[in-house]
Amino acid sequence: MRSARPLLLCLPLFAAPLLAHADQGLATAKNCMGCHALEKKLIGPSYKDIAAKYKGQKDAEAMLVGKVMKGSNGVWGTMAMPPSTNLSEAEAKKLVAWVLTQ
Repeated sequence: MRSARPLLLCLPLFAAPLLAHADQGLATAKNCMGCHALEKKLIGPSYKDIAAKYKGQKDAEAMLVGKVMKGSNGVWGTMAMPPSTNLSEAEAKKLVAWVLTQ
């Protein structure tokens, strides 16, 4: 019987593209993509720009979850981000964790 170890070692290579898009579906379903895009500014900043701005900040995830849930104003310009009343806190955490990997 062959060992499954080589297959397990390759699993991250196959899973990475799936994980990169794991929450894009949630972002689309919750209308986040109406104001944000992966790599370009729309009404709000791109997810890539958000990730770059907060890279390495240990409190970034909790702070961004608060901004998603409660809204934000003046961080990326004059356009305010309204509170995301259609998201649960668990969904907001999932989306923010995904955004920070962009």
